[in-house]
Amino acid sequence: MQPMYYIGLDVHKRIISYCVKDGSGKLHAEGSIPATRLDLDRWVKTLPQPWSAAMEATMFTGWIYDHLKPHAAALKVAHPLMLRAIAAAKKKNDRIDANKICDCLRCDFLPECYMASTAIRERRRTLRYRNLLVRQMVQMKTKISMLLMEAGIGYNKQRLHKTGYFRELMATNPGIDEGLRSLLRLCRETVVRLSKTESALVRSLRRDPLLLERVERLMSIPAIGPITALTWALEVGEVQRFSSIKKAISYCGLCGAEKRTGNTVQRTPLSKQRNKHLQTTLIEAAKMAPRYSPTLAMLYDRERQKGNANRATLAVARKLVAYLMAVDRGQTHFLVVDREACVAA
Repeated sequence: MQPMYYIGLDVHKRIISYCVKDGSGKLHAEGSIPATRLDLDRWVKTLPQPWSAAMEATMFTGWIYDHLKPHAAALKVAHPLMLRAIAAAKKKNDRIDANKICDCLRCDFLPECYMASTAIRERRRTLRYRNLLVRQMVQMKTKISMLLMEAGIGYNKQRLHKTGYFRELMATNPGIDEGLRSLLRLCRETVVRLSKTESALVRSLRRDPLLLERVERLMSIPAIGPITALTWALEVGEVQRFSSIKKAISYCGLCGAEKRTGNTVQRTPLSKQRNKHLQTTLIEAAKMAPRYSPTLAMLYDRERQKGNANRATLAVARKLVAYLMAVDRGQTHFLVVDREACVAA
């Protein structure tokens, strides 16, 4: 059996630092290469076989992971917050970081994080781009309101962004001069263009063969629409990676961090270590959920009596996570059970 070689990679935008060691910790090679596919191909040909590698999760990790995976016996991605050996070091540079990642991999101390498949990551990129368009669209709508308020022009807040009302306001209000008119028209055209692009991206994701059946199953849950279903499917990836609902709730950022020392227990309202995209989407869905589900409405009212509205919203969001986990794991549509009928039976 051939000995395994271990490689630690410190990834950056332009440079990748590497460190190669064998199982006993003997250093075989270290250095840096340009972060390009051509240079990676040349470097891979010089490596001893077989080899496994590890790198820290960064925004540059994805393409490097995909490029090296066919050549490696094993390829892992480390959780950046868990690499305390690097974060707490007194002396820190790229060469030392690559060396420490290599040692963590060699000694099986690497805090590995989940790496979604290439297909899921590509579609996730599209969904997150859609979120950017929505934020820009909201900014443009806010800018329209600000421009009208700066000029002292009254408007109907609920109807302002309706096509007919906006056109009528532009045509009949004498307080809108030519300079303001051009800015308002530009903002409105930007909103329309962003809205059409956002709708097209959502339609393309919903019709994607990889996501079609899964999204339809998730949308069978009350209060789960296409955006929530797509966000869950693309941000979670493989639902089997969560061994319990509590771990899924923690990943979604719907629980507080805990610090326990002796008999002292401190809990924060919500943990900052979370998937922010899932957290935002689920909380927004939880605010609307009581309107569509009597069960969730009862849960909201019960928690509302114990505390405040935020506590009730979080309780509903956690219940939605349980529903999503059950539907996604069972690969079946959501079924509403009539409790009175069950008791009578």
